[in-house]
Amino acid sequence: MAAKDVKLYWKTNLRYLLILLSIWFAVSFGAGILFKEQMDLIKIAGFPLGFWFAQQGSIYFFIAIIFIYVRLMNKLDEEFDVNEH
Repeated sequence: MAAKDVKLYWKTNLRYLLILLSIWFAVSFGAGILFKEQMDLIKIAGFPLGFWFAQQGSIYFFIAIIFIYVRLMNKLDEEFDVNEH
């Protein structure tokens, strides 16, 4: 892979990471801490939604973000012909 392609590959990879980790931060910090009082007005299985996000929701979002990252990186690997297949 040419040096130009390597830089573009890693620039794209870091952009994916920044976007996905920003989303995770917004969900875990925002929903679990900043907007907790407003979200507590909604109940899920008897528990306030703010509590649910602080205890479970951010973990589920993080797992979903891992799968999204894997999918994005597989597409990027194919685009730059560095895939493992």
